[in-house]
Amino acid sequence: MFHLDQRINALSQLGQQLNNLLEGYYKQQYAAVFTEEVMQQAMRANPWFTEDNIRLMLRSIVAMLKPDELTKIAKQYAIPVTINQAKTLAVIMAGNVPLVGFQDFIHVLLCGHSFLGKLSHQDRFLLPAIANMLIEIEPRFESLISFTDHRISNFDAVIATGSDNSGRYFDYYFGKYPHVIRRNRHGVAILNGNESDEALHQLGLDIFSYFGLGCRNVSTLFVPKDYNFEKLLQSFEAYSTVADHVKYFNNYEYYKSIFLINGVQHYDSGFVLLRAAEYFGSPVAVLHYQQYEDEGILNEVIALNKNKIQCTVSDKAWYSNSYPFGKAQFPALTDYADGIDTIAFLLRLNG
Repeated sequence: MFHLDQRINALSQLGQQLNNLLEGYYKQQYAAVFTEEVMQQAMRANPWFTEDNIRLMLRSIVAMLKPDELTKIAKQYAIPVTINQAKTLAVIMAGNVPLVGFQDFIHVLLCGHSFLGKLSHQDRFLLPAIANMLIEIEPRFESLISFTDHRISNFDAVIATGSDNSGRYFDYYFGKYPHVIRRNRHGVAILNGNESDEALHQLGLDIFSYFGLGCRNVSTLFVPKDYNFEKLLQSFEAYSTVADHVKYFNNYEYYKSIFLINGVQHYDSGFVLLRAAEYFGSPVAVLHYQQYEDEGILNEVIALNKNKIQCTVSDKAWYSNSYPFGKAQFPALTDYADGIDTIAFLLRLNG
């Protein structure tokens, strides 16, 4: 029997080994399966993946795999010590940011089920390398982890993440199975105009990490009426290096041209464009903002659009149910995408 405490121990060791890699201790036996070549393969497969962004995601994963956190979750959900009828979960992953499906990977294994990964072509190297690290730590995981490049089959339930369009496809093909299907969502930031320079600098992490491509990236700012953007734009200067990325800068120049030709009122930092817009998703190198007159109206707008919002940030988390600035990209294992409790879903499969 593969007991819960043994799974937790192996997962926590994985976190420690990934932390060792980040700190530069490359002599451990596990480093052989997560090499510089794996990083290079990942970056060649997806030009939006950079070493800095891969390392950022690894830091987020290390925080998820702390032993105390894993043990706390196991107790909170009363995860069974052993699973008598483990299920096979087909997990269909997006490829917008590095290792974006890692949380699902951990949820499935922590709950004692088998993981069958269908990787995005844009992110097909990193997770198998980490899975191999985990198998070297605890060989019993080998029978519980598999990946496929083909049409998925022989599964009991589905977790699928994609766009609104792919969500309709997933509904059609997987609706008869127990499922979690996720669609487009976005991060938003709430500002009150009293933020310090340091706070605004931290907000930049939520905006510019992964070039703004993640569902937890802030794409819309809610600001008070008559907000002065000068201080905000100055605080963004520390992130101007995003413009060194060819694809990012091409986006910036494209939308700058569109705004100028069409007379769209906007603010221009030299590498990011701010415009007023009532919808949440913004293109790369563009940030939307909405103005509010009072907090009551703001609360109504947020509530009406809750199904479009992945996470909310505010300075020191003053706004209800928000993260502090700079923490959007460091979700806990129980900060569920689309607000769907994945662990509860997995435990219901036990019957």
